[in-house]
Amino acid sequence: MNRALLFGTAYYPEYMEEDRIDRDIEMMKSAGMNVVRIAESTWSTLEPVEGKFDFSYIDRVLYRTKEAGMSVIIGTPTYAVPSWLVKKDRDVMVETKDGRARYGHRQLINLLNPTFLSCAERVIRELVSHTAGYGHVIGFQIDNETKHYGNTGEQMQRLFKEYLKEKFCTTQKLNKAFCLEHWSNSIHRWDDLPDMSGCINGGLVSEFDRFRRKKAAEYLAWQADIVREYKRADQFITHNLDFEWKKFGADIAQDGYSYGIQPDMNHFEASKCLSIAGTDIYHPTQDELTGAETAFGGDEIRSLKNDNYLVLECQAQAFKYWTPYPGQLRLHAYGHLASGAAGILYWNWHSVHGGYETYWKGLLSHDMEENPAFKEAGIIGREWKRLGDKLCGLKKKNRVAIVADNQSLSALEWFPIDRDLSYNDVFRWMYDTLYEMNIECDVVDINNLEPEKYRMIITPALYCAAEEMLKKLDAFVKNGGVLVSSFKSFAADEHARVYADSQPHLLQECFGMSSNQYTEPGRTKIGGYPARYIAELLKPEEAETVEGYEHRYWGDYAGITRHRYGQGCAYYIGCFTDKEVLRKIYAQAAGDAEIHLPSYAWPVILRSGINCSGDVLHYLLHYSEEKEKISCPYAHVRDLLTGCEYRAGDEIELNDWDVHILEEVRQ
Repeated sequence: MNRALLFGTAYYPEYMEEDRIDRDIEMMKSAGMNVVRIAESTWSTLEPVEGKFDFSYIDRVLYRTKEAGMSVIIGTPTYAVPSWLVKKDRDVMVETKDGRARYGHRQLINLLNPTFLSCAERVIRELVSHTAGYGHVIGFQIDNETKHYGNTGEQMQRLFKEYLKEKFCTTQKLNKAFCLEHWSNSIHRWDDLPDMSGCINGGLVSEFDRFRRKKAAEYLAWQADIVREYKRADQFITHNLDFEWKKFGADIAQDGYSYGIQPDMNHFEASKCLSIAGTDIYHPTQDELTGAETAFGGDEIRSLKNDNYLVLECQAQAFKYWTPYPGQLRLHAYGHLASGAAGILYWNWHSVHGGYETYWKGLLSHDMEENPAFKEAGIIGREWKRLGDKLCGLKKKNRVAIVADNQSLSALEWFPIDRDLSYNDVFRWMYDTLYEMNIECDVVDINNLEPEKYRMIITPALYCAAEEMLKKLDAFVKNGGVLVSSFKSFAADEHARVYADSQPHLLQECFGMSSNQYTEPGRTKIGGYPARYIAELLKPEEAETVEGYEHRYWGDYAGITRHRYGQGCAYYIGCFTDKEVLRKIYAQAAGDAEIHLPSYAWPVILRSGINCSGDVLHYLLHYSEEKEKISCPYAHVRDLLTGCEYRAGDEIELNDWDVHILEEVRQ
């Protein structure tokens, strides 16, 4: 990656009725854009008939962008297959528990199918070899938002059986690991392994989910290996990792946003084959804009490789409830940079005039003329061009980590906390409260957690935890760390089999309490607010009760405990609380961890780091339409956007949806 921020868009001239490449590139350049992403959706255009390739539109874009001094990212087109491929082999379409998918929609592919893999390899090789020699092609995006797509086909199940045989060696060990004796599900020959489509053992199905995520990650690595045969040393490989999609209102695909940990792909596994991690982040806007999705997604993707990342898709206009208020598009862009992004690309450049995504509007509307969103993008582009290296390569060294775990997510789909409370709901409750308090954190996959790097670790609903990890957390606290854990943590092992003792397993001494009952909270309160969804009945032994349950019968139990253990401290939160209660716990825990709490909270967001020149930057992001004035919290800073200088205590005025980038002045 070079030191210039990437600012651009996904570009699909092949969707247009007229050739307007010259006009489009002229408009992009006027908006300060320097990169386009092309090709990832167009297999049927590039290979209209099997074995016959037409790269003419690719060549036109490459020629015009080279003339304009713009860079290009080439996407492999494998996530949406041409109809001739399905006619060739119907097994290209994925088989799920609901049956075989029908052709039409994207991302319904059997990633293991030999016909698909053979044809995919051919188009990848043809496309990458055709484009890798262009000096302004800076990298390749492999596939698009890849997942396992719910694959329960014969080949997936056969490979899963081989995986189990290698992992457990005998059926007796398999039966014991997953308690398969229940309802006569145990097997005594490997050929008796049941069809996973009907399996009712949550632990075994969670293991199947783990395996399917692994195969999806291996598929990406397979593509990356092909690209590496052709790419230059200075060209990167990336992929646009996406998140669980939170739906609201009418149950349609467009109605929602990027919400939580992706259930169908392990980002940590998938990112291993990438030069630079990439992501797609979509979020509510207008009156619902909080910045939390931008921050959460960025913190998770940055933490995969502890490095900068690309936002390969972010929203411009999209739907009627996403049309940004003035200033919001600019705020989006700086919110991404504040998390460590190396650049952003809008999805997409123009609103298409037909097809499934007709009304997912791009930066340009259907008239293809300038509009407020385009003009605001131009403000961003010109600012980024002017500020140059100052905004590049933001690095963070956070002292707080929040732990993500796909296995716990899968298990809690089978053993739900509550019908209205998912794993990702708990995760976002704990993450968003940190974000709103301006406690910056890394979002770390449990398999990538290095406890010694942090002063404070938070575990939302870490239901599945191997004893090795529990011992690491115990040592973390004993050696001076602060652990904050929620209900439904440390209940089961890595196979989702519940530990046969009081909870939290192996950590009762660490937390200074135990529990063997939980209940529906009903009218229970905690800290003056209703407890919701679940109340674990905590029995303090050495721990202090931070908050007790306010209830005639459950009042004998603690709801939140704190325990000094060794040189550190452990908090356990036994119920879903109001954020105000959680804020109090975080404030106390941060004090124990000797982590300074900023004076300001949301809607004033502070995010900091060190740029590629070694300067300390503080992004001041204002998520409100109401004007506000704050006192400068830093000794001496200069606003990169306005040139104004502030010293501690000076008044900084925040306008609606405002941004300030405060660079510490070196003494």
